[in-house]
Amino acid sequence: MQLQELLYGITIKELVGKTDREINALNFDSRKVGKDDVFFAVVGTLADGHQFIEQTIAQGASVIICENLPEVHDFTVTYIKVENTSVALGIMAGNYFGNPSADLKLIGITGTNGKTTIATILFKLFRDLGYKTGLLSTVENYINDTVVPATHTTPNPIALNELLSKMVNAGCDYCFMEVSSHAVSQHRIEGLTFFGGVFSNITHDHLDFHKTFDSYLKAKKTFFDILPKSAFALTNSDDKNGMVMLQNTKAHKKTYALKQLADFKAKIIENQFSGLHLDIDNEEVFFKLVGSFNAYNLLAVYGTAILLEQDKLKVLTLLSRLTGAEGRFDYITSENKIIGIVDYAHTPDAVQNVLSTIANIRKGTEQVITVIGCGGDRDKTKRPVMAQVACDWSDKVILTSDNPRTEDPQSIIADMEAGVSPSNKRKTLSILDRREAIKTACHLAQSGDIILVAGKGHEKYQEINGVRNHFDDKEILLEQLNPNS
Repeated sequence: MQLQELLYGITIKELVGKTDREINALNFDSRKVGKDDVFFAVVGTLADGHQFIEQTIAQGASVIICENLPEVHDFTVTYIKVENTSVALGIMAGNYFGNPSADLKLIGITGTNGKTTIATILFKLFRDLGYKTGLLSTVENYINDTVVPATHTTPNPIALNELLSKMVNAGCDYCFMEVSSHAVSQHRIEGLTFFGGVFSNITHDHLDFHKTFDSYLKAKKTFFDILPKSAFALTNSDDKNGMVMLQNTKAHKKTYALKQLADFKAKIIENQFSGLHLDIDNEEVFFKLVGSFNAYNLLAVYGTAILLEQDKLKVLTLLSRLTGAEGRFDYITSENKIIGIVDYAHTPDAVQNVLSTIANIRKGTEQVITVIGCGGDRDKTKRPVMAQVACDWSDKVILTSDNPRTEDPQSIIADMEAGVSPSNKRKTLSILDRREAIKTACHLAQSGDIILVAGKGHEKYQEINGVRNHFDDKEILLEQLNPNS
């Protein structure tokens, strides 16, 4: 492809060299640069790509996109100075792959909790409705029935546009995509054409990256600010910041809610471990998902499907048959009637959502035993809050490791212990080894009791000092609760 074609939509501040040259590939990772590649000198959180310009030229890079021009130029290389390299990367990645997001209906889902469930159920629903469909999620990416492993909630712009291009080539009509706040802030969705945006909720999370809640809120809102007039913006108006998302959007504004008037309205008739009985737009339906938070997720899916002009009764019928995403209120029952639940809840609000759902369903005599940890190298301020929430809503709490990454797991647990009030100390245990913590919870449980293992959900690993070791909460829970199966 010619460099000139790649530069469509780019604001160039300074140009050194020619633009009529053939390009091989795009790269922002200096280690992967080869002959006739474009290298983007991205200013990252850990490294500044400008440090590697000379190295990439030595490896064969013929075009450098940067925010600061090097003092010494190589006359065989084209240098392009831009305001923001990450923005340029997003736009040029779209151009390189033929702007695939414009050739299907791309729906972005953002919010603290619920993104994965909403995106996954939409994917399953539209497959069942007979459409060729793509999914970009935390758990897995799909192109129709083909699985593409996920490494980030939202991939980098090159990987993202390549995936979307493969979806277009596979004939996909729709793609449902989780949009993280990191992706918005780091311009990973730059240049994409969205047909719609969905907001679930916003609570305390990712303050290690965003520093303040206002900054986190702004990142979510920015997604809606960039939606075009042709798109729809669907928000949860029960969330106190739900309407903030719609303030500056040019998209068609729509709302969903359980507690107030909205374009899409639902009421919980019954909430049990077997599922939810809801009234959605005056139709009573039983769903396999559990909990009021899933009532919101189902309503968001329903609203999106209707905005995509699908038949109401067909949508509700198919939705009633679907299960949620892996590791989201994923529960098993042992031979002696102990209920084990694995959930990805890793924020104070998500933990409270799951435990309040259990509280609403339990009959009152059974114990709730919660196993919970916090990730290392991430937002430390939520650690004591998560422990406090777990203690307030449980009969017994076992504090343990999550993904300690490069942090000392004992110090992470100490941060959590700081949130345990004196009155709750008697119900709390600290067990460093997560496997032992889960085993202990199973030994403590009696018939009818409920065990919640929170934090890792679908993850099949535990990350310790940069190494990912196989670890599956559900697998361990099954071994302990049903040893004979």
